[in-house]
Amino acid sequence: MNSGVLGPLLLSDAETSLVPSAPKPRQLLAFLMLNAPQMVRVGDCITELWGSAPPRSAMSTLQTYVLHIRQALRGPRVDHSRLLVTRNQGYQLTLETTDYDRFRFTELTERGRAATAAGDHRAASELFTLALAQWRGPALSDVRTGPLSSPHLAELTETRQGVLEQRIEADLALGRHRELVDELSDLTARHPTHENVHAQLMVALYRSGERKRAGDVFHALRQALGDSLGIEPAPRTQRLYQAVLAGSSALDAPVACG
Repeated sequence: MNSGVLGPLLLSDAETSLVPSAPKPRQLLAFLMLNAPQMVRVGDCITELWGSAPPRSAMSTLQTYVLHIRQALRGPRVDHSRLLVTRNQGYQLTLETTDYDRFRFTELTERGRAATAAGDHRAASELFTLALAQWRGPALSDVRTGPLSSPHLAELTETRQGVLEQRIEADLALGRHRELVDELSDLTARHPTHENVHAQLMVALYRSGERKRAGDVFHALRQALGDSLGIEPAPRTQRLYQAVLAGSSALDAPVACG
């Protein structure tokens, strides 16, 4: 069975989707999947579905939605309804680690970070690339999210961005600066106030022999931060700019290339 939240909601047995078609049961299933394998309290389910003003019938309606999910899990080939467990005034969805994209993303990310800590940049780059490949688009892009899942999704998106930057850092350590320029140029265009991707682009350009463009990246960042937030780039970014101007050997590409 395939399951996922890193993109449109996915729960399928072979080619058959097990996702309920009605919006509220879909939203409840997504919420349970986001929290899997932890138990989710009934009160949290109600808050997720109706916010701070649930209807008087919320409890019975919630039970009806749970029934809809169980019915959807009874696929044409295999009955998966056992995966949804009721216990202690709550619900728990148990998913196989290898079948669930979020579990795979987390495991590959942890392995990539361990490889980075061990100085194995090639393995780190490969593992981070595999982790990012688990994403099929914005998380739960086809499901309405409530007040409890929205922060969860924002954290997931932020984690994905961090993994992307770690993969780029590993590639920079492997001497792949020229290959990174286009990707980083696109990232800085989409995130004009994100300092780290600007810093990575400055390094990639500098190592590619484009010192002036590296300086221009800093000036564009400085203007964007000033216009949007009224602040200057962080001291770390300013030191990087000074190193670019000085042609510091500390910015030179590593000897080993990959």
